[in-house]
Amino acid sequence: MLSLSNVGLTLAGNAGAVTILRDITLDIVRGQTVGMVGPSGSGKSSLLMLMGGLERATEGQITALGHDLTTLNEDALARFRRDHMGVVFQSFHLIPTMTALENVATPMELAGKSDAFDRAAEELDTVGLGHRMDHYPAQMSGGEQQRVALARAAAPRPDILLADEPTGNLDGPNGQAIMDLLFGLRDRHGATLMLVTHAPDLAARCDRVIHLADGLVAQDNPRAAKAAE
Repeated sequence: MLSLSNVGLTLAGNAGAVTILRDITLDIVRGQTVGMVGPSGSGKSSLLMLMGGLERATEGQITALGHDLTTLNEDALARFRRDHMGVVFQSFHLIPTMTALENVATPMELAGKSDAFDRAAEELDTVGLGHRMDHYPAQMSGGEQQRVALARAAAPRPDILLADEPTGNLDGPNGQAIMDLLFGLRDRHGATLMLVTHAPDLAARCDRVIHLADGLVAQDNPRAAKAAE
């Protein structure tokens, strides 16, 4: 499903080049749920962005579903994400001038899906927001906005679901609800889930835990919740 070979990421900074990731080699199989943990600044979110083609590796090769993401241009990467990936961010990234229904349906409509609004409504029902479809982001709580973001990511039935600290901006009860929904959507659609988190209880629900430190893979353990501690 995903393969990374000797991947590195170095970015230019005011004081010179800064190495974010070094020599990352991983193989992710279809249907696997992978938690990526580690201290702040260890490269977790950067690695997720590389996997989604939202950042370009400066070294190595990244292959997703047989496509070499390191050679695709920006338009081709955008089409690949549209057709195969769903992304959930910590800060929701909803369009404020669109209703919940429009936020979920628009990406599918742009992809030419004739049933975009029907699928959007179904997914909003699934995340418990059937009664909020006509509401705008500013009219919803943080937990509700993240539910809309989850519905938007899941509605196209992605092969790969990427989630970057999806509970980071939420309180305990809302965070737990989003965790349950995220894993429920994974089970419902059979997506491969890549999850960045600081929460040990969230990492503990993954099939595999990858611990990053100083831009390197420090541990790679199947069902090893202790790696999140």
